Amino acid sequence: MNVTQSPVVLDIAGQALGDDDRRRIRHPLTGGLILFTRNWHDRRQLTELVAEAKSLRPDLLVTVDHEGGRVQRFRTDGFTHLPAMRRLGELWMDDAMRAVDAALSVGYVLGAELRACGVELSFTPVLDLDHGRSDVIGDRAFHRDARVVAMLAQSLMLGLQRAGMQNCAKHFPGHGHAVADSHVASAVDGRTLDTILADDARPYDWLATGLACVMPAHVTYPQVDPLPAGFSPRWLKEVLRGRLGFTGAICSDDLSMEGARVAGSALEGGIAALNAGCDLVLLCNQSKVDGGRPVDEFLDGLLAALAQGRWQADPHGESRRTELLPQGAPLPWDELMHHPTYQQALERLP
Repeated sequence: MNVTQSPVVLDIAGQALGDDDRRRIRHPLTGGLILFTRNWHDRRQLTELVAEAKSLRPDLLVTVDHEGGRVQRFRTDGFTHLPAMRRLGELWMDDAMRAVDAALSVGYVLGAELRACGVELSFTPVLDLDHGRSDVIGDRAFHRDARVVAMLAQSLMLGLQRAGMQNCAKHFPGHGHAVADSHVASAVDGRTLDTILADDARPYDWLATGLACVMPAHVTYPQVDPLPAGFSPRWLKEVLRGRLGFTGAICSDDLSMEGARVAGSALEGGIAALNAGCDLVLLCNQSKVDGGRPVDEFLDGLLAALAQGRWQADPHGESRRTELLPQGAPLPWDELMHHPTYQQALERLP
């Protein structure tokens, strides 16, 4: 069977690769690796871990959730403690142009430090609006006003780009109005399509040309579709690609989350997400379960489902994935620490 797409982003259990990790990274459907705090000891260890993973699969996309605030996986051995995005929104209310510059600086520092250790993509920025209803979003959101969110996100993306890193906006079309945390419960937003498009989804419209990747929410919008956005062809193909004109990669949120269970097992969720329009599917924290058996079942199950015609590789999916890979070499850590742009960016952090 000719496998033309490598959509799976998986994780590893520890701080070094084991034989099972190496085998899974070599699997033809594996296209990415996501790192967590448990995979971190120090910069040297992280750099060596990533280098070995890339030696096994040079086009592997190495990712992390590293936003700033309470969602920052690496915090020691020189990594800058970055502010929560709400801090940038608060700064906007005092001095909008200072906030724009600070957001650019945050993006540059975030991207440059990760890239110096070999990490290639952070799942950021958060485009959710701060409705004051969602604890899981909370201070991860820039602001309540979609215009402010778009401006600050655009600046952060420019900083990432200057560091040689692409972006991944989340959680489309918006998680901020749903009260439940989709990690542990089914999250529902009962508003109409027109209401969502006029408010929470506006940043995706305004930034569509500059977004490299979008992560849909594990939120159900019953007035639009009975399925959560990440499993909904209507949301991904009709709205995101059709109405909003987005042409980059779409990456599912973690298929092991409670909010993904409406699609069935992780395997059924992966098939549904790929059929709905996702180019990448994320499976997290399963490498710690029973020696990683759920990861093997997911990879082999997807491969069998592909052979059975239960999903088909998108002709553009693989190129969208590889376009997320950095195009140039990063500054090594010691050189980065003395680089004038980095030093200036540190001084301009809020």
